[in-house]
Amino acid sequence: MPTPVVVAEIVRSGFVEGHHYGSVVALDRDGEVDWSVGAVDTAILPRSCNKPMQGLAMVRHGLDLPPELLALACASHSGEGFHLEGVRRILALAELDESALQTPPDYPLDDAARDALLRAGGEKAPVLMNCSGKHAAMLLTCVVNGWDTATYLDPGHPLQKAVIDTFSELTGEPVDTIATDGCGAPLLSASLTGLARAFRRLALGHDGDDRPDADATRIAAALRAHPAYVSGSARDELTLLTAIPGAIGKAGAESCYAVALPDGRTFALKIDDGGARARPVVMAEALRRSGVDTEDGVDTVAVRKTGEHELLGGGRPVGEVRAAF
Repeated sequence: MPTPVVVAEIVRSGFVEGHHYGSVVALDRDGEVDWSVGAVDTAILPRSCNKPMQGLAMVRHGLDLPPELLALACASHSGEGFHLEGVRRILALAELDESALQTPPDYPLDDAARDALLRAGGEKAPVLMNCSGKHAAMLLTCVVNGWDTATYLDPGHPLQKAVIDTFSELTGEPVDTIATDGCGAPLLSASLTGLARAFRRLALGHDGDDRPDADATRIAAALRAHPAYVSGSARDELTLLTAIPGAIGKAGAESCYAVALPDGRTFALKIDDGGARARPVVMAEALRRSGVDTEDGVDTVAVRKTGEHELLGGGRPVGEVRAAF
């Protein structure tokens, strides 16, 4: 394993009490590495950062959804009402019900939605799990192609083979590892540089030879138009993406994150310990380091706000998690 690099410090009452280690890569407009810290060329599991590429594979194989539902197919949604309604719309198009979903039963990610569910006597359900939009889209893609819906999560299934091919094409790397994600779907490995390369292609709507890719353009347009469907109405990803015109992005479990700008500049990061609090802090610093936060049209205050994480003592702020690279 490469030597760890400190990317964030945990500061309490002026004392550095701990660190987050990780890696960050920034690509320039031409797709070359502009700068990096840590291990950006070794394989990681990007978790839900992979969803837009999975979505592209499905679109290439006949998935045809309105933009908000296409965004939901690429989402780690919060389980809010509009998310659940969207998942059910996708299932209805496939003429399937929620029993076809193979997501594990879960509560909504959104605290308010979860609390409301519990007050009403609700329980965990597959449709509430944050990946249910992706799974519903996978089922619809299977129906469109006449593929078996019972085995859609098998790595050898035609759907998953198509995802592997598309993912490898966009990252420019072979898939070294096929793990199992939290939702049960195959999870493909890539380096941070490969992940950034894939997001850059989506943001530009081009293929590997810089020729227009209509399907990639559809994915990027859906993410741009409906960022709340990709995450939720109270998430830091939504704040960041609405603050930077034309940006697309996706966060993933274990503190992975990728953000691409419409001019091709792209940023990808991984926090080694999976600490979610460090993820937006490090991304905000990466964008600041490249000068994105002060560019014309960017909401500087909002971008910088996503990089603030207070630490409390006695119920009042006494410190912060701050970037350190």
